[in-house]
Amino acid sequence: MGHSDSEKNRENLIPDWEKAFEHYEQVMVFGTEAMRLKATVKFAHISNQAPGDVLARTIPILADLLAGGNSDNLNQSIQEASAYCLKRIACSGQGRLAREIGQSGALHSILRLLPLSGNGFQRLLVKCLWSLVTFAKANRLIVARNGGLEIVINMLNLNRDGTRRYLLEILSALTLSTEVRMVLINFGGLRFLVEAASCGSIVSRERACRAIGLLGVARRARRMLVELGVIEVLVELFRVGDNSTKLLVGNSLGVISAHVDYIRPVAEAGAIPLYAELLLGPEPIGKEIAEDVFCILAVAEGNAVSIADQLVRILREGDDAAKAAASDVFWDLSSYKHSTPVVRNSGAIPILVEILQDESIEVREKASGAIAQLSYNEGDRVALSDAGAVPILLEMLHDESEELRDNAAEALISFSEDPEQRERILESIDLPSFQSMQNRLVRNRASDELMVRSVRRMSIQQLSWNPEIL
Repeated sequence: MGHSDSEKNRENLIPDWEKAFEHYEQVMVFGTEAMRLKATVKFAHISNQAPGDVLARTIPILADLLAGGNSDNLNQSIQEASAYCLKRIACSGQGRLAREIGQSGALHSILRLLPLSGNGFQRLLVKCLWSLVTFAKANRLIVARNGGLEIVINMLNLNRDGTRRYLLEILSALTLSTEVRMVLINFGGLRFLVEAASCGSIVSRERACRAIGLLGVARRARRMLVELGVIEVLVELFRVGDNSTKLLVGNSLGVISAHVDYIRPVAEAGAIPLYAELLLGPEPIGKEIAEDVFCILAVAEGNAVSIADQLVRILREGDDAAKAAASDVFWDLSSYKHSTPVVRNSGAIPILVEILQDESIEVREKASGAIAQLSYNEGDRVALSDAGAVPILLEMLHDESEELRDNAAEALISFSEDPEQRERILESIDLPSFQSMQNRLVRNRASDELMVRSVRRMSIQQLSWNPEIL
């Protein structure tokens, strides 16, 4: 079957790339400056159509043009054309050639030219640098080790509106390097990192957020970040981000909140409902982050009230994993002295008793742990008894789950030591199995409490994880 006229016309429009490259190469070697400029501009316009192997072979030529040492206008025009070509090549094929450009010496030329160039040329160089650090991790190290961070921050200090977004995204890319984060404070870059988390592409904002979380582990950096308004910036990103963004922001904001001075500001900025949604979400690690941060924020009594209200909603509306996580937080809150009446007043106790009969073993275990902890308080024992907990706990002494049996026995021991409640469990006190559990739990109670506190401390420390794992 013959080709149609339209197909033949399209074939005629497709250049012979091998011949085109050979011609371009000849012009670069033997042509005049004007011919070289014309050929480079032409190549820039068609570079998005060229095969990858042809683009790769042009990189050394373009890098040499960019490095040209003459200061006349014609030579600068060639440099501008070569920078434009390199930017387009770096962005092509999902950035596969960006690393090769970085190894060609082009980055050194860009960093040398940036402080010296005029507005138009500088804007082009910034965009070229942006593409190179965006698509190749190795390029970030080259830039960082050759004064690139200082150059970018100096340019941001000049408040160049035309390139500011690109400069902020370059900065966020550079902060993925440990080397950059270690010196960022010394260059006065924290305020620009906070700004980068507030604007630009979502990918760049996530990078800035990741760096904020890693830097915030250090007290000095955390204090400086808070003074720069990072809490409000992170809460806003938490609010608008997708699931993966919320995980990252939740982790970083948790790091910031891990100081008594910042617990209230984080809550006042609207973080508690956002962490509740994270706990309700599908990601197990999101539930872990939310649990840990709730336990930090609940150190302030006002926060504990808001958190308890959210947890009650989750116990009513959430799936099994969310209910288990909420019960686990109540378990921890019940050990805080100021939170004892908070849990009771929230209406959580009847719901916890109700879900003791849930089909999910995990939910039942977490709820029974919370109830065991609540049983140490006289007012909570009354509330538990009024909610019908005692018969359920007695039945749980025969459950197949060892954790359920232990939690039930722990709660019932507290009832047995309360003169007002003892009569409710008289029949079970003489059971050999109950007495055995009682003796074992009394012996281990102190060490168990220490272990629980240690586990929670370890969990809080995990807020300083490298968020690359998210």
